[in-house]
Amino acid sequence: MTYSLANSSWNKSEYDSMKSVIKSGFFTMGKHTKEFEEKFSAFHNRKYGVMVNSGSSANLLMIAAQMYVSKNNLKYGDEIIVPAVSWSTTFFPLQQYGLKVVFVDVCKDTFNIDPLKIEKAITKKTKAIFAVNLYGNPCDFNEIQKICKKRKLILFEDNCESLGAKYKESFTGSFGISSTFSFFFSHHISTMEGGIVLTDNKELYQIMLSLRAHGWTRQLPKKNLVTKKKSDDSFYELFNFVLPGYNIRPLELSGAIGKEQLKKIPSLTLSRRKNASYFKKMISTLPNVKMQVETEKSSWFCFGILLNNRVKYLEPLRKKNIEFRPIVAGNFTKNPVIKYFNYRINGKLENSNLIHYKGLSFGNSHLDLRKQIDALHGVLAK
Repeated sequence: MTYSLANSSWNKSEYDSMKSVIKSGFFTMGKHTKEFEEKFSAFHNRKYGVMVNSGSSANLLMIAAQMYVSKNNLKYGDEIIVPAVSWSTTFFPLQQYGLKVVFVDVCKDTFNIDPLKIEKAITKKTKAIFAVNLYGNPCDFNEIQKICKKRKLILFEDNCESLGAKYKESFTGSFGISSTFSFFFSHHISTMEGGIVLTDNKELYQIMLSLRAHGWTRQLPKKNLVTKKKSDDSFYELFNFVLPGYNIRPLELSGAIGKEQLKKIPSLTLSRRKNASYFKKMISTLPNVKMQVETEKSSWFCFGILLNNRVKYLEPLRKKNIEFRPIVAGNFTKNPVIKYFNYRINGKLENSNLIHYKGLSFGNSHLDLRKQIDALHGVLAK
């Protein structure tokens, strides 16, 4: 038996959707992608969605768009408050756009950004808070939104690991001015590779449409909030570049698969929560193991734990074919890449260090994992 980090949730419907695209002979971004964007946005009660080729690209697009918006735009040197524990591509777009990254500590129990530490990190240069819902666990948006309102800050939301999670009965991914999702293989739904940005802001949406595909005007309507189109003749707008964009478009295959995966979100989330209930029950019998504490309704991307002496568990876990990882990138400020950042560390990051040196994570999926969890419990108990 192997306890894997992730398992496929595809069946005949996903493969049939791929066959329909192959039969059409049209593989680049098209009608299936558009339909998925609309349905995924509606699922989260948001107005607009822009699908891209990965969750990492979604973060890049979200930050890039805020640089070019007409009001409350980001500027080089603005400070963005982030949790010290997250994946690398939460932070990289900030560095790439000349923003100052302010790292603050996370809560020891939830692994999410600590609102009390946010307050202490704010200066006159602070422009935004980048909240990350870690491992399916919602942030404390009640407190974070209060801070944003009081200090007039932008709220970005990285929801790449938390599709299906809820805070106060609202889906995560619906709190920031823009929010991002990932559809990589190990995530709640998978479109091979893929991601999306959601927003209710029409200008941001149209900026993202341009930035996603070379910065041209081709996907923009005649009347838009980005630029004045010069001609009614589409020939003159095919290669009219107005923003310094990218090519981060998704494949049509990904859009078609996404429509089928979207239908499964409720059942996939329910199965993950059942596994989490059993995992919590078993881990609670081990006094020296601490598990991530759920905020509201987590969608349980995976299971994060803290161990007093992590290194002694690694080889026994490998021998039992139990796959594991650190908790995302641990305390990100300990990575060598930080030398390229304009950044500030606020406080001692004690809890982030705890996660960095004592954290391990294990997989979750829609499959019944009780036998795998029993095997893990056996290793941890010894």
